[in-house]
Amino acid sequence: MTDSPSPKDTAPKPRREQIHDVASRLFSERGYHATSMRDLAGQLGMQGGSLYAHISGKEELLIEIVSRASKQFDTALFLLRDADLPADQKLREAMHRHIRVVADNMESATVFFHEWKHLSPGAYRHVTDWRDTIDVFYRDLVTQGIREGTLRADLDVKMTANLILSAVNWTYTWYRPGGELTPRQVAESFADMLLAGLRASPGAAHTTAGGRP
Repeated sequence: MTDSPSPKDTAPKPRREQIHDVASRLFSERGYHATSMRDLAGQLGMQGGSLYAHISGKEELLIEIVSRASKQFDTALFLLRDADLPADQKLREAMHRHIRVVADNMESATVFFHEWKHLSPGAYRHVTDWRDTIDVFYRDLVTQGIREGTLRADLDVKMTANLILSAVNWTYTWYRPGGELTPRQVAESFADMLLAGLRASPGAAHTTAGGRP
């Protein structure tokens, strides 16, 4: 005999969460501009006008999806800043956490990375500011590695950070949850390939970022 689900287990999500989930799915599948308020209402089993009792319009949902996604990345990554680990180990863990956020939130990640360009100027700047913050996070990891001698002294910090971000951000375009590889396996594979070219040779002199001893 199986246990019956508790009322808490079967309780529907709050309407706001339902709207957020449907918007994430439709924006990721159809694109922001190709999704209408009528489409959203239809998927939710609501009248078009009833939707406005919960949100002011589509952009409010887009801003909310983008904001939530940025906070998920922040929570996953920024605790590593002060971790007592060599830079190459931090980088490996950061890549795993980054890909984990994408894999666990494929629809909202797709919207975040692909549809944010449709935001109004104020919200658009918020995303570009966040991207700068994440860019600095990865640049700091590379700089740490150069200073401690775990990464090559001749690395271009900016280009190296761009390479890492390109690898982890674009997993939303091809990764499929439940496929052959877990997020950890993807991150390990990426890290192995990248670090093979980034690591300093044994016995290399420690230098400051920029290549000077």
